[in-house]
Amino acid sequence: MLPAARRARLLSELNGSGVLSTDEIAERLGVSGETTRRDIALLERNGQLVRVHGGAMSLADASHVKTEEPFDIRLDEQREAKARIGAAAAALVKNGDIVAIDVGTTSLQIAKALPKDFRGVVATPCLLVAAELAGRPGLDVLLSGGWVRGGDLACSNAQAVEFFRKLNTDVAFLSSGGVTVREGLTDFYRDETATRQEMLRNSSRAYIVADSSKVGKVAPYHVCDITDVTGVITDSAPPDPLVHELDRRGVQLILATG
Repeated sequence: MLPAARRARLLSELNGSGVLSTDEIAERLGVSGETTRRDIALLERNGQLVRVHGGAMSLADASHVKTEEPFDIRLDEQREAKARIGAAAAALVKNGDIVAIDVGTTSLQIAKALPKDFRGVVATPCLLVAAELAGRPGLDVLLSGGWVRGGDLACSNAQAVEFFRKLNTDVAFLSSGGVTVREGLTDFYRDETATRQEMLRNSSRAYIVADSSKVGKVAPYHVCDITDVTGVITDSAPPDPLVHELDRRGVQLILATG
């Protein structure tokens, strides 16, 4: 079997099974484990599969994420990257702005990064963001209210949606469960997607904030297309297809690399 045909067969087997060990692939293709490992490495470099310990996983199975890690775990994950993203986002804010900050651990880093002398308004559906900023001189903090989800202390329901529907903001920062070219911005909580959509709709500028672990992932609920926002702020260069699509559509890519 020619190498190109062998790799095509490998991808076909993987797409049918989702995840296969190196030994299982070698047996199905009738080749050595060493050849299989070389093929897996090459196909991973080409962005055609995801290499996992002892084998490989199809892109579809690797990208779709059904549930979110608990808040206390996420708080420690990618902490430095989220801090850099928070600083990059805060640098886009000017005195006098009305700023919408979403829920989540990255959103909390944006709040922490806002300069102490910032004068303006911050509107948020997140109790943690509101608590971080409450009491700062010259800063008005507006909380949407609504039903409160534990962990992130995120507010949602019709009250939160109506709050942002009636508020025109200068800039909005939207958190992410996943970001891809095809699916756009996705997240894990259906009731909170409507709140994000109003934040986006009524803001002059809107940025997705997503650390590199979210790029290429797809969460259950669609928030918006990748081209609906002003820009994407992340901590490392995304895959080429996403970079090309952002560039083609005039969506700004901001890399918070330190």
